[in-house]
Amino acid sequence: MNPMELAAHGPVIPVLVIERVEQAVPLAEALVAGGVRVLEVTLRTPVALQCIEAIARRVPQAIVGAGTVRSAGDAQAAKDAGSRFVVSPGYSRHVGEACRQLGLPLLPGVATASEVMAANDDGYSFLKLFPASAVGGMQLLKSLAGPFPDVSFCPTGGITAETAPQYLALPNVRVCGGSWLTPLDAVHHGDWARITSLARQAAGLRGAGMPSTLGPLH
Repeated sequence: MNPMELAAHGPVIPVLVIERVEQAVPLAEALVAGGVRVLEVTLRTPVALQCIEAIARRVPQAIVGAGTVRSAGDAQAAKDAGSRFVVSPGYSRHVGEACRQLGLPLLPGVATASEVMAANDDGYSFLKLFPASAVGGMQLLKSLAGPFPDVSFCPTGGITAETAPQYLALPNVRVCGGSWLTPLDAVHHGDWARITSLARQAAGLRGAGMPSTLGPLH
């Protein structure tokens, strides 16, 4: 899968921190029911890989991937669990090479022009800006558009339902990452209807299905 294909499934990729395995499947089903199919399960909890495995096995409509991938070992474990893509908080050539060897699409994180160049040198042109709001948000993305007209971004970190449409209006933003689709209290209480409603709203944000103008990515 070309990483840019992730953007074709909708304008928002939910960033999921799942604390209990039994929450994984109903959470994924609630998001898919709202029209959100691409799910990033972060490797921030001891049960994250089990959650990915459960979603991959029991929610076939979902395109599940692993976030917070920081090493070759993380990438291997993510693939073994059933991840169809991985996301890293920053860019490491070592992680990039591991993902290429595994045939695992990588959305690498960047926060500066130098990091964009490093990822670009290794063939990556669709990048995650992280933590977006903390490093300059929309102003930084506008500034990066000049020297990097062939690079597209998925800003993640500090984005809300209110600011997401503004990010998606930028020509170099294909999709946003966010955690607002899965409020902690809704997950804790199993309020899956609320999450489906939030997913439906996110799926309808302007920018959904924006076509790629880039060539193949590694």
